[in-house]
Amino acid sequence: MNQPPPESAPAWLSGSDAAAFLGIKRETLYAYASRGLVRSEAAGAGRGRRYRRDDLERLRARHDARAGHGAVAAGALRWGEPVLESALTAIEAGSPRYRGLSSVALAERQPFESVAELLWDGALPEARPAWRAAGLGVRAAALTALLPAASHPIATLALVVPALGAVDAGRFDAGAEPERRRARALILRMAAMLGFAAEGAARAKEAVASGSVARAYLTGLGARPTPRAERAVDQALVLSADHELNPSSFTVRVAASAGADLYACVSAGLATLSGPRHGGSCDRVEALLAEVGRPERAEAVITERARRGESVPGFGHTLYPDGDPRAAPLIRAAEELAPRSPGLRTMMAIVAAMAGRGREPPTIDVGLVALAQALGLPPGSATGIFAVGRAAGWVAHAFEQRAAGFILRPRARYVGP
Repeated sequence: MNQPPPESAPAWLSGSDAAAFLGIKRETLYAYASRGLVRSEAAGAGRGRRYRRDDLERLRARHDARAGHGAVAAGALRWGEPVLESALTAIEAGSPRYRGLSSVALAERQPFESVAELLWDGALPEARPAWRAAGLGVRAAALTALLPAASHPIATLALVVPALGAVDAGRFDAGAEPERRRARALILRMAAMLGFAAEGAARAKEAVASGSVARAYLTGLGARPTPRAERAVDQALVLSADHELNPSSFTVRVAASAGADLYACVSAGLATLSGPRHGGSCDRVEALLAEVGRPERAEAVITERARRGESVPGFGHTLYPDGDPRAAPLIRAAEELAPRSPGLRTMMAIVAAMAGRGREPPTIDVGLVALAQALGLPPGSATGIFAVGRAAGWVAHAFEQRAAGFILRPRARYVGP
């Protein structure tokens, strides 16, 4: 998911500030803008033009990366130059590509299980794989005692995943096929137990035996798994499955490079995903939705946020200046499912208010929240579907990093006394 700049960092800089930020002359800045390297817009009557901060940051990171190894250490991890080789996902404007295939196209045609195995093995299976798990794999009563009924789905998973690891005596067996079986069962159980704290063990047991990850997700959260709902959830899972070296996937690779078992790798991913600037972005969009309340208030809330200089969560992605291609299919699926949903109508009014002001387009976070609203799911469900989908990518990154055979240990450039 997107990592927005701090609330205090402006999204646009004046010409003089932009030139100073890059350490260049104004004429060079104008040349960059004319070549499409930096987006600009009129700043208002008599105020010249202003320039996109994220484009400026990307240019500076690239310049730093070419300046030598010290600069690479300082800038490569800040949306800078690539730092690892991977055959999993390529970020492209029209659609992220999984193993060379458009993820948007895959989401339209393939079930989640097939796409997960594409990421793991490099080829789509001929038929939808049958993923199975022998029950929940943990003592439900013991977990129930530790989870408040109002637990966020990610908090639930943060407890469930290591508990599953603790009872799996073969978790250190890194053989290829045992690990794939382990990954299938783990992700299916994650989907089934998202609503464990509120819905209870009986619902989770029904979910884990339901036959697919999408159905397990819906059943576990207390929703009716209709064919249309399952298809929409499958799309969301596929579009969430991987996104190159996002913070949680990079964390998983670090854990895998150190020899951590699969449960530990996924737990590391969950811990990172929980942050408000990563997986928690969906929760911030849900908070915005609650703040707006009804469609008629969208314009006023967006205007007031602009007056206070505050960002709008779920809009604008550093890697997609022209719009996150994963958002539109999810919004479209939500509108087809439940066009009259009050929450969805409010979400669409926010999207329209942002577009009407020429502001940033929506990201996948907005799409996931829109879908959760259309399905009538409880708070936190959007982050939950993102976590379950991304677990497929985490497993793929763990497998790929193990095969690479080296430990990830970046160097720091010391700047202390």
